[in-house]
Amino acid sequence: MSKYTYKIAAAYIILLSVCGKFSAQNTMDTLQVQETKQDSTAVLAPEKSHLNYKSLIVPAAFIGYGVASLSVKKLKQINFSTRDEINEHKPDHIKLDNYTQFAPAILVYGLNAAGVQGKHNFKERSIIYGTSMLITSAITIPLKHIVKEERPDQSNNLSFPSGHTAIAFASAQFMFREYKDTNFWLGISGYSFAVFTGVYRMLNDKHWVGDVVAGAGFGILSTELAYWLYPKINTMLGGKNKNTAMMVMPFYQNKSLGIGLVKTF
Repeated sequence: MSKYTYKIAAAYIILLSVCGKFSAQNTMDTLQVQETKQDSTAVLAPEKSHLNYKSLIVPAAFIGYGVASLSVKKLKQINFSTRDEINEHKPDHIKLDNYTQFAPAILVYGLNAAGVQGKHNFKERSIIYGTSMLITSAITIPLKHIVKEERPDQSNNLSFPSGHTAIAFASAQFMFREYKDTNFWLGISGYSFAVFTGVYRMLNDKHWVGDVVAGAGFGILSTELAYWLYPKINTMLGGKNKNTAMMVMPFYQNKSLGIGLVKTF
């Protein structure tokens, strides 16, 4: 195994272990007992309506590193040295990262359809995930145009932060929050797709290390904010009316991200 492969594997393991530690800590801080109910009648525990500051430590650290990498000389050197080493080995550019960014969220819906129930029912988790995607887009898209960092491949000046990585970690955090109380290891499995997405954004020469780390932070933060905002959003959307039904799903087409919403009364 080459020195290059060892470094990529090490980066993968380190980031995954950090997320795992964050997940374990968050589980200890927010573990609650709730009644077992059918998917159609799942309820959100009252404690979820407040934002636990401890859940913001890891995303804040990731975002801080990413922002610092824009100007701190040593961190910028890490960006360039990593890019140079990747280019030296000329890895194949694959497009799987366009799809793996959504994989954890797709798994949540697939597992629920297969009978492996998460914390929330279809309507509730759709609102939460849709909110997370909206927050992620509202943060990353304007930042790209404000920062105007050039991509490693010099294709444009929209490198910081990595939008793919942000969506991937938002999706992974969504999967963790849905399954952390019932199946912890299943809950953290989504981070493997998120790390894969971030690594391949660098291997595809589309992002610097700092872009990817910041994207991970923004993604985790977006999902945490979505869970905090859910009770308020659900109330505004008529959550108390049992005859209403709603579906909120993100879509990705022609390099554009969007949110679709359908509601019946």
